[in-house]
Amino acid sequence: MILGHAHPAIVYAVRERVARGASFGAPTILEIEMAEELCDTLPSLEMVRMVNSGTEATMSAIRLARGYTGRKKIVKFAGGYHGHVDALLIEAGSGATTLGVPDSAGVPPEFTSNTLSAEYNDLSTIDELINRFDSEIAAIIVEPVAGNMGTIPPQAGFLEGLRERCTKAGIVLIFDEVMTGFRVAYGSAQTLYNVKPDLTCLGKIIGGGLPVGAFGGRREIMEHLAPLGAVYQAGTLSGNPLAMAAGIETLRTLKKENPYPRLEENSAYLGDGINSLLTERDLPHYCTRVGSMLCTFFTATPVHNFVDAKTSDCARFTKFFAGMLKRGIYLAPSQFESGFVSAAHSQDDLDLTLDAVKATLAEI
Repeated sequence: MILGHAHPAIVYAVRERVARGASFGAPTILEIEMAEELCDTLPSLEMVRMVNSGTEATMSAIRLARGYTGRKKIVKFAGGYHGHVDALLIEAGSGATTLGVPDSAGVPPEFTSNTLSAEYNDLSTIDELINRFDSEIAAIIVEPVAGNMGTIPPQAGFLEGLRERCTKAGIVLIFDEVMTGFRVAYGSAQTLYNVKPDLTCLGKIIGGGLPVGAFGGRREIMEHLAPLGAVYQAGTLSGNPLAMAAGIETLRTLKKENPYPRLEENSAYLGDGINSLLTERDLPHYCTRVGSMLCTFFTATPVHNFVDAKTSDCARFTKFFAGMLKRGIYLAPSQFESGFVSAAHSQDDLDLTLDAVKATLAEI
């Protein structure tokens, strides 16, 4: 909710649209307008297909990559969460890690037999997999800024290295920007880091708070989707007019008002403030931030991947979360999730949050 809850322009757009019908089970002009907004903004998008969630976006992108390459295996990164797709629930981050069930019950082993796991920010683990399975790997899927093992930025050369290796080996590079899309920059992480994926998955912000997802990329790949190609994807509610109306209004408001400089300033203020309070208390911690995504790890170890993130003191985080909630500040309920600052947060909101951090740290 980068513009906050119940933004007046979004509320108006949804009210106006629902009076004309909530769903038609067919494309509408709004779906075309959304596609144009996305393709005009993200340099990697030549064609885009709307779906209903980030999970549908990643699932469909992987199916498309397999259909395009004729290969079976995919590579994900330990701690990377790409929705509750059977094939991707291997060493998943986010709530799966907190709950102690990174591999979900109900997923047969044969469903994940073609999923390979690498270490985020470590290109040597990718090289090992490519050397062993290069002609079998259809795609590498990655959050360009990891947001489901806490906020972990890509180290210099990591995303560029993935792009180079995928190009050389004929592997489809998929950026999961469901979280980072229009969050870390208006042009998303791929613009921020100047790395162009083959396919991009989007969600969250592009729906303005309504259920939404999208995937798109190179025309050469996207034309393998039905009805032009043999890779099937469909959804009665995909691109429904309510989500499109809310999403279009969100993207146009972001473009017009450009809250990103203020988001950067406010997020730095909050992140630096939390870091200072923890330092004053001499509590082991490692703070990370990319734009308005931020995280505090309760560990003294620098965090660059999932192995590092798991050195965090989760018991201390639990106490910290409870103390903050008691003071009216609702954080993401997992050490392995990101926090977000929105354009609706005021200076008073930030100061109230820092006051709560100070009181909570004194308590725990």
